[in-house]
Amino acid sequence: MILCPSCKHANMAGAVFCDDCGAQLTGREEMITQSITTDQVLGDTAAQAVNRGYQIPGDNDTWGDLHLLDTGQVLPLSKRSEFTLGRISEGQPIVPDIDLASFQAYASGVSRMHALIKRDGARVLIMDLGSANGTYLNGRRLSANMEQPLNHGDVIALGKLKMQILLKI
Repeated sequence: MILCPSCKHANMAGAVFCDDCGAQLTGREEMITQSITTDQVLGDTAAQAVNRGYQIPGDNDTWGDLHLLDTGQVLPLSKRSEFTLGRISEGQPIVPDIDLASFQAYASGVSRMHALIKRDGARVLIMDLGSANGTYLNGRRLSANMEQPLNHGDVIALGKLKMQILLKI
């Protein structure tokens, strides 16, 4: 795990941005990160971990994040177990749970109702909803209406809009 130098949140290994505050974890020379092992965090009681500045998985409602690779923005996945991804189109009654319109979604080929991400216990799944320009998982186009498992760090592309899934479960 990587400890965020800004907020002291324990992030999963390989994370580029802090799941909690969004600070960049790599690529800045002046930033010093402290690696900790899962055993160090899990060996603590919840109170000890909080006192040391670490967050225990499941400590809040957020179970994952979508890290938009072009902008660096992080969109939290919390409280609900299922999210539709797409873009709002003026005059259309179809509204996705996560609107990507402000991230050049139309120009990137994102459909109004493009894909679905859902949590099923400890598993996280993605499904293309019959989009025009396809949903890609680590460069491989997904078949429409067929669920595929997601792993921490997987890269998802909705058309040309790329994002990385950062899981906390």
